[in-house]
Formats: sequence, structure tokens, C-alpha cells
Amino acid sequence: MNRARMFLKRIFTPVTILLVPHSRTRPVSIRVPVVAVAASVCLFLIGTAFVVAVSVRTVEYHRMQTRLSHVSAQFLEMEGTMLSLKQAEKDFRKLFSLKSKSAVLESSDTGDTGSLDMEVLREQIEAAMRSVSDIRRYIAEQKDIHLATPVGWPVAGTLSSPYGYRNHPVHDVKKFHTGVDFSVPPGSEVKATAQGIVSFAGWTEAGGIVVVVEHGRGFSTAYAHNRKALVRVGQNIARGEVIAQSGSTGVSTGPHVHYEIWKNGHHTDPAGFLARR
Repeated sequence: MNRARMFLKRIFTPVTILLVPHSRTRPVSIRVPVVAVAASVCLFLIGTAFVVAVSVRTVEYHRMQTRLSHVSAQFLEMEGTMLSLKQAEKDFRKLFSLKSKSAVLESSDTGDTGSLDMEVLREQIEAAMRSVSDIRRYIAEQKDIHLATPVGWPVAGTLSSPYGYRNHPVHDVKKFHTGVDFSVPPGSEVKATAQGIVSFAGWTEAGGIVVVVEHGRGFSTAYAHNRKALVRVGQNIARGEVIAQSGSTGVSTGPHVHYEIWKNGHHTDPAGFLARR
């Protein structure tokens, strides 16, 4: 009992704190019990520890927020890439009737942890996109070749003179025929056999009114002895577009269309192109 009283007496023993200002004002003294001083020190230490803990958590929060933003950006990028890949897949299904390529997008290393390996998935998608780009480039190239290659007959008529040596119908000498002739009624529609650009549309002494079309990929075609040209130089035309009306101009014995195909600067036999559809 006496010990308790002695302890209480000690902790409540007043302590004088003297505040001495640097000005001429009198010093101020404050009397507080020892227990109040001890409590103040404890509260200061607890407050300091709390502030430090909050600061550490704030730093970690900002760090986690930065990582989350980075991961979110990666997922958005992945989503955009996967949407492009899915669109390309739809295009190829229409072209080739292929089965689904969704297995390309699956990570092969997800069974252990149940999570995606972002780098592996990114590499797989980039590889798939490169393959898609290569196929698209190939298809575009093949389409250009197809559109530039002459196909079919330029007129609805009768093949009257083939490609090769023959007796010239006017000069009556054996001469190489650099194209084929189609016998047609005058005024028949003459159509381009491939898309291209008109490089010549006018009069020549032997061919009369001639239309020449450059198709690209080394191909060009010529249509001679026309009555009238319906296109102008520099005009873009499509396959099957009417470019002239047949006639018998130039060195000719009757209404017909002389048709030539040139490949890389040399005339070639049109027979193999006439049968194409």
C-alpha cells in the first residue's frame, strides 16, 4: 500500500518547464506532472511511427498504381492486336474457308499457375500477325497479277486469223501475224481484256484507229482497225469496259478487230489468254 502511494506520488510530482524567450519579455514557467511528460513522449513516438508507416504505404500504393497502369496499357495493346487478328481471320475464312486459328492465341504455359505469360503471348500474336501480313501481301500481289493479265475475247465474234506466219490478205506475201483477228459486224463493242491505263488512242497508217492499254506486270494489249475510239490517253479502265467500236480502218479487207498481247516488250500468242475466264 505504501509502495503504491509512493509510486503515485512520484509520477504526479510536478516538473517545472521554463520557457525563456529571446526578447525582453519575462520567462514563462509551466508545471506539469511527470506522468504528463511521459505520456507526451509516448504519443510523439507513436505518432512518428504512424506517419512513417503511412508514408511507406503511400509510396507502395503509387508504385502499385504505376505497375497497374503499365499492365492495363499492355492489355489494351493486346486487345487491339487480337481484334486485328480476329478481323484478318474472318477475311481468310471467306477467302480460303479455313478453320479457326484461335489456338494461336492460347498460351502454352498457363496450366501451372493459371495466369498468362504476357511476353510469350505477345510473341505468338506478333508471329501470327506477321504471317497474316505475309499472306495479305501475297494475295494483294496475286490480285494485281490477275487484274493485269488479259482474259477472254475482246469482242463477241469469230476468230478469223490466228497468231503466226500467214499470207497477208492485202500484200499477198508470207508475213508474221503478231496478233489474232476477230471477224465482227461494224460498230460492235470492243472491250478491254484487263484493267489498265490507255497509253494510245488514235490513228496509225496500218492499224487505222488503234487503242493501246497498259496493264502493268509487263502486260499491254492493242486493239486495231476500229471505227471509233471511246477512250482517251491516260484514262483508267476496268476489265470488260467498252473502249472502241469495231470497223475496217487502216490496211483492212473488211470489218474486224486485230487484237495483240504484249509481255515485257514482246508480242505473244493470245491463244492461251483467250481461253481463260
